[in-house]
Parts: sequence; C-alpha cells; structure tokens
Amino acid sequence: MWAGLEAEEYDRKYKDKYLVNRIVSYFRPYRREMSIVIFFLTMSAFTYAAIPIIISIAVTNLAINREPIFLVLIIISIFSLNFLAWIFNYFRQKFTAKVVGNIVLDLRRDANKAVLNHDLSFFDRNPIGKIVSRMNTDSRDFGQTVDLTMQVISSLFIMAILLIVMCFINLVLAIIFMISIPLFFIVALLFRKVARHKTLLGQRALASVNAYVKESFSGIQIAKTFRQESKLYEEFNEVNNQSYNVNLRKGYVLFTIFPVLSVIMGVLLTLIVYIGGIYVIGGQISVGELYLFLQSLQMLFFPLLVIAAFWPQLQAGLAASERIFALIDTPPAVIQNNDIKPEKFKGEIEFRNLTFQYEDQKSVFDNFSLTIQPGESLAIVGHTGAGKSSLAKLLARFYEFQGGDILIDGKSIRDFDLSEYRKQIGIIPQIPFLWSGTIKSNISYGFNNATRDDINEALNQTGGYGWVEELSKGLITKVGERGNLLSMGQRQLVVFARTLLENPSILILDEATASVDPFTETRIQDALEKTIKDRTSIIIAHRLWTVRHVDRIIVLDHGKIVEQGNHDELMAKGGKYAEHYNTYFRHQSLEYIEKMRKITHA
Repeated sequence: MWAGLEAEEYDRKYKDKYLVNRIVSYFRPYRREMSIVIFFLTMSAFTYAAIPIIISIAVTNLAINREPIFLVLIIISIFSLNFLAWIFNYFRQKFTAKVVGNIVLDLRRDANKAVLNHDLSFFDRNPIGKIVSRMNTDSRDFGQTVDLTMQVISSLFIMAILLIVMCFINLVLAIIFMISIPLFFIVALLFRKVARHKTLLGQRALASVNAYVKESFSGIQIAKTFRQESKLYEEFNEVNNQSYNVNLRKGYVLFTIFPVLSVIMGVLLTLIVYIGGIYVIGGQISVGELYLFLQSLQMLFFPLLVIAAFWPQLQAGLAASERIFALIDTPPAVIQNNDIKPEKFKGEIEFRNLTFQYEDQKSVFDNFSLTIQPGESLAIVGHTGAGKSSLAKLLARFYEFQGGDILIDGKSIRDFDLSEYRKQIGIIPQIPFLWSGTIKSNISYGFNNATRDDINEALNQTGGYGWVEELSKGLITKVGERGNLLSMGQRQLVVFARTLLENPSILILDEATASVDPFTETRIQDALEKTIKDRTSIIIAHRLWTVRHVDRIIVLDHGKIVEQGNHDELMAKGGKYAEHYNTYFRHQSLEYIEKMRKITHA
C-alpha cells in the first residue's frame, strides 16, 4: 500500500517551532486586517458568552417576576445579542477569508517562483503532477488550517469569558471542570505524531494520483494508437485506490479523536450534573445558575473539541506547509556567480575542460574543450547519446556543469544575469512547443511589444508568411493545446519566427528540421542560410543540407571530439564522419537519388 509514497529527493524535515514562525511571517504583511479580525472576534466572543448569562437571569427571575415587559426585554435582549453576534461573526469571517486567501496566494506565488528558477534536471527527476499537487492541493490544505486557527482563537476567547463567569457561580464546580481540561489536550497530543505521519502519506498519495493523471493524458494519443485505454484505466484505479486507502486510514486516525473526547465530555457532564444537583437541593446555587453553568459547559465543550481536534488538523497544515517550504527552499542547481548584463555578444564560445553528468557515475563530458569563433556556423554530428544535445542545453543554462567552464566573449556564462543572457541565445528545438493561444501570441511570446510588422518580418525570415494568410483568421488563428491545430511544419515555422524575432546573437538548432515535411524543410533551409550568416550558430545535424552548408563540422563520440573539419575534408579522411554520412546522410543527396532512379528504371 505504501509503495511509491516515499519522500521526494528535495523533501526535508522542519521543527514545529520553525514552521510556526515561518507561517507567522506570512501574516505580517496583513497586520491591519488581522487587527480587524481580532476586534470582531473579541466582540463576537463577548456576545456569544453573554447569551447564556441573559438566559440564566431570565430563568432565575421568572419565578418572582412574570411581568410581560420583563419577558419582552428578555426576548429583545436575546435577539439583539444573537443579531450582534451574527454581525460580528460575519465581518470576522469576511476579513479572515481575505487574510487566508492572501496568505495562500503569497505561498503559491513563492512556490511558483521557486519552481520556475529550477533547471531542467529538477523536472527530469520530479514528476510535474507531484509539483503541481504541492502548489495547489497542499496550499489549499494549509489555508484550511489557517481558517481553523481563527476558529480556535475565537473559541479561546469564549472559554476565557465563560470560565470567569463559572468561577463566580460556583468555584468548586468550576475547578472540577478546569481540572478536566488538560485531559482534552493530553488526548490531542497523543494523536500528534501519528496524525502528522498519516497526513504526509495521504498528501503523497494524492500527489501520485495527480502525477499519473497528468502523464497519462499527456500521452493519450499513444495510448489510443496502441489501444491501451483499459490499461490506463486499470493503472489509474491502482493509484486512485492506493490514495483512497491511505487517506481512509488518515481519516480513521484524525477522527478517532472525537469519540474519545466525547466520552470524556459525557463523564464530566454527568459528574457536574450530579454535584450541581446536590448544590441546588442544598440551596447553595439557584436553578438558573445551574442552567447557566450547564449551558456554559455546553458552549465550552465545542471550543474544547475544536481546540483538541485542532492538533491533528494542525499537523495536516504543518505537513502541507512542510512540503511547500521544502519545494520553496530547494536551491536551484544552476549557479550564478554574478549579475553582469551583457551587451550584444560577438559570439565567441569556448568550452574549457568541461565536465558534466546527468547522474552520478555516468559522465557525458570529461575534460571536454572546444572553441567556436564569432560568426562561425558549427554542425555537430554523432550517434545517439554522443552528447550533441547536452552541449546545447549546457550553453543555454538548462543544466549545470560540474567542472570546467563555458565562456562567451571571454567571460564565464555563470557571471551573466541569467534572464539577460538567455535573451541572446536563440534555441529552436526538434519538437516544437506552442502555447494554447493565437499564432501572433506565440510568435511574440518573448517580445510582447512586437508590432505586426515585426512579426511579419520574422515570418519572412522563415520563408514567408503566405501560409498564415491562407488560414481563416490569419495571425489570430487559435493553435490549440501544444499547437495541435497546426501541422508539425507550421508549428516549426512559428517556433522559428518566435526565435528570430528576438534577433539572438547565438543560434542553437537542435535537429530543428528533423520533424518537418520536405516542402517546409526547403523553406526553412532557405531562411536558415540567411539567418546563420554572420551569426554564431550551433546546429545539431540531422540533414544533409546542414552538414554541407556550415563552416565546420565536429563529430562527437561518447562526449569526445573524434574528428572536425568541413564536409569535403572529413569525407576525404574516410573516418567516423564518412561512416556516419554514408549511413545517415548519403541517401538524402541528389546524386544518390539519381543513381537509385537509374537502377530502378534499369
């Protein structure tokens, strides 16, 4: 049942005192609203506590004063107090909701900012669904705990007022009641550790459900292609049932406290009624005073139940805050040593004695060195896993390297302001990603002030915007989720235009034409030839055109450069590149196509 509910790698343990102090820090910006809450909370407590006192006076005096005016005054007093209590409670709830909402808003904002600052390795290791669960579900649980805290404070006010009244009625009965109060808290504290543990498991189980739903629906096309809908349903049932069972056990633990406290309350009430009855018979207290005492007890039991039940709920809130704070406190792996805002890059790139690995004991680069001159176009070829995409990702600061350095124009990329640095790095991935919105919003995604002329110019650089004019709504055509309403080629053209709109100093193409049709590829290649001219370009090659139109080609094999030169030089060597060319590129050449045509016709 507990499989898959282990702590995430970034989870950490916090002491309760630290958690409470940190939670309090989120209240500080809302001191004014909290003062208003406390005022209405106090007034509400006074009015609720005054109601049984008025009723007690009425019960005591009805035997000697049955005048209608007296009854009318009693009725008006009780109605007025209840109405005032409703008014005070309304405003208390209103401002409480505002404070709790703001705190949850701030908490989610901090969590979102922390997640956005992480490098891609964080998302490689941690399922997106579980991260989303921490930001949404756990913050909601935390907000509910804060709301319950307000109720507890209100209950404490009511308890304090009623205990003072009870002491004036009969000190012996009040002492008997006060002696029993610690029992409620002892029982609550006994549930503390087990409640915290079960709550953490319940939150992890729910996060697993969210993660599975996100992943399965993201791959729904593959599931339907291979007719695996029933398998997805069965696997969902498995994680969903696990969440159900884990959270059911959490519920058993959290709600067992109420029957236990009810038993204590029943025994105490019986004892008070018995002793109070003896006092009434002996004439030491009146019936009205006994009623007030019993009514006060009834009003006190609810606050006590709230306070006692608050401890397990508090553990749920602390567990939720612990998970969120762990997410917020996890430092990003990408290290920045300075905040230099770079001018326009000339484009000299140097990989100096670079060491990098995704996982321990699995090195991608070990003491790797490479220099790319300003304005040079460089193609990288090699088998899968050779390290081609890793170089591009390291240059873009998506991952952190463990040793050596990467320099641009003689300065370490760790010294540049990350946001300003990435403005000058244009990346066109193999698989294009579009946000659900319009073509226009996707092209201007990183350049919100772009005019229509700017967008048209960017489209022109990618081979023309005629295809956009053929669409029913032109630039404001909706692209759908992930751009699924456009063809793959159209998506890639949008991505090209989006990148070129920022006019980056360094261009990285990660097999950018590998997933487009030949017609679109031709258009992109024409645009690409203009784009890479006089601009430092790194192209992960997958097409013959690429390797023939760059200044230099390097061949990677297991993170090492085994050959470099232009196409003709490397072909003349007859080494790794020639082997790679004959295997992957030769069939794309016009000579090969003509040769195969002759063979076919022969």
